[in-house]
Amino acid sequence: MERVRDILKLVRWSNVLFIGALVWVMEKWVATPILVDAAFGEQMPGYLLWLLIAGTMLVAAGGYVVNDYFDVKIDRINRPDEVIITRSISKETAVRLSWILNFLGFICGITIAIVLRSISVGIVFMMVPGLLWFYSASYKRLFMIGNVIIAFLASLTPLLVAMTNIALLQLRYGTILPYTTLTHDLYVWLGGFALFAFLLTWIREIIKDIQDQMGDRELECHTMPVVWGEKWTKVFVTGLIVVTIAIIGHLWWHVLPFERGWMSLSTRYIALGIVTPLIGVLGLLWSAKIPSDYKTCQQLVKFTMLLGMLYSICILRGL
Repeated sequence: MERVRDILKLVRWSNVLFIGALVWVMEKWVATPILVDAAFGEQMPGYLLWLLIAGTMLVAAGGYVVNDYFDVKIDRINRPDEVIITRSISKETAVRLSWILNFLGFICGITIAIVLRSISVGIVFMMVPGLLWFYSASYKRLFMIGNVIIAFLASLTPLLVAMTNIALLQLRYGTILPYTTLTHDLYVWLGGFALFAFLLTWIREIIKDIQDQMGDRELECHTMPVVWGEKWTKVFVTGLIVVTIAIIGHLWWHVLPFERGWMSLSTRYIALGIVTPLIGVLGLLWSAKIPSDYKTCQQLVKFTMLLGMLYSICILRGL
């Protein structure tokens, strides 16, 4: 039983469930309402949606195992009580587990690609496991590159939903699709959520680097806090948060088709559910002194990302 618990911790079961839920939310609360509104109706068959959910979850779980495999030495310094590989699970078992998870995820992705006749979907499921491996092995120790890679991979989840729906539409309505705005609408809406995921993940990854800087310095990693120092890293994160709030404000005022008065649920949700927590992240960031403070800051960023993704219900209800 303890071994099962360790495996669940190793694959970050809560994060993996969040990723699966995100695919479902983006499909049911963003893509489907757009298609229904355009009189095309829901396009994604149930089995394809579950294959997409399973594929993204499996690849993500494999990536978490690989990451811990390469981070054993760093984790022994930063969080010795949380080390699983070499304590209850051998390195050999971890490698086998990562290969199994990635292979199953790849099979799910390739099946979707074959059904949809979509090369782009197949490329994504071939590219992501390799990118996660190289990230864990070397890129995460390089200045900023690792942070951007993980942020990019996070943004792929909403974009995959757009890609699969557009592939389905091309398969079924290829002759009339160019005369509609569906491709544009799907990429704009789901691309907006992808951009939000990219920015929030980038912010969180840098804060995580601040938290883990002791182990990173010991193993001569070149993360932002190691190269720039804690103060200037906080300044950079502050800039990212300000840019994120500015982008949200621009989209709210110029793009979102909802009422802009304070009585609008959309306005109150953005102000209280997204902007206010981001301001709270700023306060926590600048008052943080020890690793546990930065962990709390990270958790608030993750919570804000969850609230941002749940904003999609406003699209479903047209608020």
